[in-house]
Amino acid sequence: MSVVPAEVLPGGALAVGETAPGGAAAELGPRARLWPSLVAVYRAQLSRARVARIPLLFVATFQSVGIMVMMRGVVDSRGEAQSVVAGSSVVVVAYVALNLLAQYFGQLRASGGLDHYATLPVPPASVVLGAAAAYASFTVPGTLVTAVFGCVLFGLPLANLWILVAVIPLAGAALAGLGAACGLLAPRPELATLLGQLGMSAALLLGVLPPDRMPGIIQFARDLLPSTYGVEAYARTFGARPDWAVVLADLGVCAGVGVVSLAVATWAYRRAAVR
Repeated sequence: MSVVPAEVLPGGALAVGETAPGGAAAELGPRARLWPSLVAVYRAQLSRARVARIPLLFVATFQSVGIMVMMRGVVDSRGEAQSVVAGSSVVVVAYVALNLLAQYFGQLRASGGLDHYATLPVPPASVVLGAAAAYASFTVPGTLVTAVFGCVLFGLPLANLWILVAVIPLAGAALAGLGAACGLLAPRPELATLLGQLGMSAALLLGVLPPDRMPGIIQFARDLLPSTYGVEAYARTFGARPDWAVVLADLGVCAGVGVVSLAVATWAYRRAAVR
């Protein structure tokens, strides 16, 4: 095989630091924009994880359905039933967006996979947002199945099921940002897995159990969990006359926490990628 110098080829690329004819400096290609990069990362993550995540999504859905079946003989009021159904639905989001995303970024950091993303001409935010969006997308079927099953099981109305269109992405963004940050900041993948499991367990216990039966300190911890506001927003829609201002306020809290948590995850990605 013969090697031909690039300078003898027609239209050959200029070397680094070389100037174009006429003394003008050679211009580099345009920097990748956030949105096209995010879409590319999202599609790549979605196609890569589709086969592997379907069994796990089934486990998450089956877990939430099983919780509602067990709680069916425990709750004795409509308000408690609303909390159980709403909490069980959001637990599917927590299992995938928080638990699995923490494990994914923890393994990616430990295996050196971040080096691959660091060489791509894409903004760091697009990597975090694209992966978070892909994992959150897997929660949609399971959350819908869980919500419908819970409403039928407890005799709750299905009229306002459309609110999940807002609850899933907003609660998913908040939890996915936390999961990505845990995976990227944890020094070892085992610790990232542990943090993801603890976060998912917190979302399970604090989200599904009726808040009226919790001690004061536990209710305070519940208020610190971002998924709680997604649960509350969904649970309020079961009433005969939902207070939509309060529902929007709860969704606004989810959105605010999502922006902050994804920003922290982006910072953690930059920090981990340069080490």
